[in-house]
Amino acid sequence: MKKIIVADDEMRIRKLVGDFLRSEGYEPVEAEDGQQALDIFEADKNNIAMLILDIMMPEYNGWEVCRKIRETSDVPIILLTARSEEFDELTGYEAGADDYVTKPFSPSVLMKRVAALLRRANGANATRNGKAVCNLVINEEAHEVHLNGVELELTLKEYNILQKLMETPGRVYSREQLLDSIWGYDYVGDVRTVDSHVARLRTKLGSWGNEHLKTVYGIGYKIEEGTNE
Repeated sequence: MKKIIVADDEMRIRKLVGDFLRSEGYEPVEAEDGQQALDIFEADKNNIAMLILDIMMPEYNGWEVCRKIRETSDVPIILLTARSEEFDELTGYEAGADDYVTKPFSPSVLMKRVAALLRRANGANATRNGKAVCNLVINEEAHEVHLNGVELELTLKEYNILQKLMETPGRVYSREQLLDSIWGYDYVGDVRTVDSHVARLRTKLGSWGNEHLKTVYGIGYKIEEGTNE
């Protein structure tokens, strides 16, 4: 469950946002002021997926918290404010905020912004640590695969096949090459085990798999680049 810090000196705002976050499957962590938000983040930064910060808070305001966090992290940040002046918005973006919401706001709209920002962040993080083809990103550091920002559940062999094919999009890998690379040279099973694993992988990839994971008959498989319609 993704942890999201909700920092606001108004308890009713923290509760409102927190209740909606829980209903969407997130774990809100409340902070009453900017210093508390920073302390919570520093103590658990590897597990914090996002911060939602009110601008006008005691100790440190939202802009100051954002600047301090940006010194060490690119975690997504949404700023909340009761004011709608252009200066406030520009200051927020200059401080490193990713989005800006003016009070009063619709909680359901805020949740859509949270979801969209997390999808973009997941895709960006995965791209930095791995390979990407047409909205599918394989994050080799985290050993994860995301399609349109959604993580896919793959077996180890399915992941290894996809990883191998994405090493060189457009190159055809024979069944024997995939078998030797993934199962090992001493594997004594049938080469058709590659076909069954690729078939299951293509099913999990859905329309992306049908468009980009190609069978080259009589030879093997390849990842074909292009654009999703």
